[in-house]
Parts: sequence; C-alpha cells; structure tokens
Amino acid sequence: MTKRIVTSILLISMIIGVIFIDWLCGLVVTLFIIGGLYEFFSMLDKKGISAYKYFGIGLGIVIPLSIMFRFELTRGWEFLFILLALLFLILMQFKRRRNTGAIVDISTTIFGIIYVSWFFSFLIKIRYLEGGLGLLAVVLLITKSGDIGAYLIGSRFGKTPLLPRISPKKTVEGFFGGLIFNILTALICKPFLGFGYAHLIVLGICMGLLGQLGDLSESLIKRDCEVKDSGKIFPGMGGVLDEIDSLLFVAPVFYFYMSVVLR
Repeated sequence: MTKRIVTSILLISMIIGVIFIDWLCGLVVTLFIIGGLYEFFSMLDKKGISAYKYFGIGLGIVIPLSIMFRFELTRGWEFLFILLALLFLILMQFKRRRNTGAIVDISTTIFGIIYVSWFFSFLIKIRYLEGGLGLLAVVLLITKSGDIGAYLIGSRFGKTPLLPRISPKKTVEGFFGGLIFNILTALICKPFLGFGYAHLIVLGICMGLLGQLGDLSESLIKRDCEVKDSGKIFPGMGGVLDEIDSLLFVAPVFYFYMSVVLR
C-alpha cells in the first residue's frame, strides 16, 4: 500500500507538471506509448509469439508524433499508417525462413499498434481541442477516480467475484464502487464541461464502463500470456499498461463525442 501511495503521488505530480504545456504533454504520452508497447510485445514473447516488436514500437512512436506536429496527409491518415504497416509486415514476413505463425505474428503486431499507440494517442488530440486542457483533466480525473473507487471499495467490501476467469481479484462491489466514483467526479467536473447534471451522470457512467472494460481487456491479455503484471516500472502498481489500460477505450470515445459536441 505504501509503494502504491508513493507511486500515485509521483504520477499525479508528473501529470500536473506537464498537462499545462501541450507539446510536453504530447511527449509524455509518447513515452507512455513506448513503454506500453514494449510491455505488450514482451508479454507476447513470453507466450511464444514472434511479433515484430521493434517495428511495432517504431510505428507506434510515429502516430503520436504525427499528431503533435499536426501531420494530416489525408482525412483518415491514421488508417494510412495502418495500411502501410500491414504492407511492410507482409514484406518482412516474406524474408522470414518459416511460414508458420505468419497470421498471428502480423495480426498481433497490428493489434498492439492500434490498441496501445492509436487509442492512447487520442489524449493528445483531446489536449489540442478547444478548451483541451480542461477536457484532458476531465478524462484523467473521471477515469482514474473510477480505478481508485474500484480498488478502495473492492478491497474493503468486495466479496462477489466479477469475472474470476479473467481477473480473480475484481469484484461486483468494486465495479459499482468505481462507477459511483466516476459519477461523483463527473459532477465535480461540471465547471470544465458546462453540462447539466443528468448529462454529467450519463457521461460518468459511460466513461466508467469504458474504463472498466479497458481494465478487464488488459487483464484478459495478461491472463492469456500468463503474467501477473505487464511490467514492474511502477512499484506497487505494475507496468505502464497496468496504469493506462482504463484510458485506452475512454480516450477515443470521449474525443469523438466532444468533437461532435464542440461543433
């Protein structure tokens, strides 16, 4: 618990220190993407999948950097990157001496790029929206408050397993505790959004569900790869993926939603 508290304080301090400067915020997001991709491909190594680790990390870096430098060759330029990645991976597969596992190796590489790099890069896009500083703060506060609520309520009152096959420690009580924290934080964030209370409650529930879905999705990946944590970079809390998993689905959905609302 002490390690978890100290690590949390350091992470919060770092976020406060970088969120006000858009390029520095983008750089930190990129560093988290690098760490997350490295952990993802390392887990695949333990499972015996020969994904294109360094190619995946390299392309994963290009995506957030292209957002930071406002690169937009076409309207759907992210899909252009994915298409080019697929073509290069097929060409690289031709050079390998074996054919077995080609589909798995290529598919898992593409999945890692989309799941970690593309999804998490939406935090940079949110920061660059009108009023992006406040919007990014809203995403982080609502999503991570749900993580805190689920942990506190689950560890204190949790008795009913949620999905023991995927994550033995998660409980139904923790699930609803996290949602309550999501809703309360969404209401507190009213000055940043200006929405009505009913709107904020719905937003808190949706973001909470997406956050817990992201958490469970990463747990599923870890369970498949037979690892407890994605890494050990954060004492008491695990790896980079363990920290950003709840944001991976929230960030793109929130971005598209706010893009429509702000029009």
